[in-house]
Amino acid sequence: MAAEVKSKTAGMQLYEVDVGSDEFLREYSTKKSKTKHIPEGVSSRGVYRDIVQIAWPTLIELTLAQLTSMFDMMMVGNLGEAAISSVSLATQPKFILNTIFMSMNVGATALVARCKGARQPERANHFVRQALMLNMLLAAISMVVGLVWLEPLVGLMKPPSAASFQGGMDYLRIQIYGIIPLALTFTITALLRGVGNSKTAMKYNLVANAVNILGNYLLIEGRLGFPALGVVGASLATVIGQCVAFVIAMIVITKPGQYIRLQFTESFKPDFAAYREIAKIGIPAMVENVIMRVAIIIYTRTVTSLGETAYATHNVCMNIQALSFMTGQAFATSATSLMGQSLGRRRPDMGEIYAKYTRRMGLVVSLLLALVFFFFGAPIIRLYTDSAAVVETGKYILMFVAFMQPFQSSQFIIAGGLRGAGDTRSIAIIVTLTTLGVRTGFAVLAVNVFQWGLYGAWAALVADQLLRSLLVLMRFNSGKWKTIKVKI
Repeated sequence: MAAEVKSKTAGMQLYEVDVGSDEFLREYSTKKSKTKHIPEGVSSRGVYRDIVQIAWPTLIELTLAQLTSMFDMMMVGNLGEAAISSVSLATQPKFILNTIFMSMNVGATALVARCKGARQPERANHFVRQALMLNMLLAAISMVVGLVWLEPLVGLMKPPSAASFQGGMDYLRIQIYGIIPLALTFTITALLRGVGNSKTAMKYNLVANAVNILGNYLLIEGRLGFPALGVVGASLATVIGQCVAFVIAMIVITKPGQYIRLQFTESFKPDFAAYREIAKIGIPAMVENVIMRVAIIIYTRTVTSLGETAYATHNVCMNIQALSFMTGQAFATSATSLMGQSLGRRRPDMGEIYAKYTRRMGLVVSLLLALVFFFFGAPIIRLYTDSAAVVETGKYILMFVAFMQPFQSSQFIIAGGLRGAGDTRSIAIIVTLTTLGVRTGFAVLAVNVFQWGLYGAWAALVADQLLRSLLVLMRFNSGKWKTIKVKI
């Protein structure tokens, strides 16, 4: 049996240790998360290798996806500040509509990871079918809600001009029509990452990004005989790329010979017990995301009150900052998958070790990014716009971004580990406190009372990240995640 397990898990260090006994779990759950030594038979190099095997494809995938988004913004930026604002106005409403099914993916990821750790492939594939059915329904609901409430959703963002408001509605409407294939692709990606297969997801998402960029080239300004559709063309290119990713993802997940596989010969009867387990982890994540989006909308409305130029500067800097999210999210994916597998194998000590080593790797990368943002802010912003006002303010905003890199990275990774353990409720509480209480509250005071302008809004964002990083780390160190029960 040991040889069989090793062959299926590509030599992962987790599967070099014995399955945890009841006595081991009872003893370990009484300790706080301060494990200093790795188990016998496990090497530090092997632990790092396990982390990188999951993180590097995710990092490439997410980074290129964000670069594609940056190219979108750069190409749209040639149309003027109002066009930049149009795309930005649609961003948060789109995230709100996506929140419900993306949150359920958190539950699906944690469950298939535990199934893999417990060596239950049949149960993992049962969750695959249930998660896809559940999210297809939720995506259909999101599509209807988005089309019915299109104008109020864009209006929530307090558009700085009538032109940007209309452009935002045009962009978002097309995005809504592509929600169902997007949702199913996200679900397949989350399931693959849960069992550590991030390389496959990387491949089909890279193809989608290439299609998106080609579509931007052809449709935004009109090239090779295609019409110049502006903001509408950028949105169409994104949706076409997403549909291509969906087709490839479906082909991949139905192929034999992989750990999780969608088989249409198996039962697709709804399993409400499985839905409850997915929702038990996913609903707190959904609450977290909804609260975060609401807070960001309030925060963004505060920024838009500063005018079109300040809003354009803010959006360019947010777009650049999002690139730094990719490293944290890639390592967080490793933390989520490896924590879930470790708990499925009844080895919370290995989950703790993986989280600690992942933070170390994330710290190194975040410091390198901080140096780039601090010293090369102006040249990076000039890739988006030649507006002297945007470049001058934006280069200082990127110094704020540089400062928070290590804290942001740590927060992403530890939160990823907690989600892998199923501890999404604590993350939701922390996000509520920091986004509503700190980011939005401080931003309103800084902009409207202290008159600090855009710098004040970004000071609030930094304060949010610092406090959130501290609270997430405190929660992890409490060790309460060790005793969370999940039925698989």
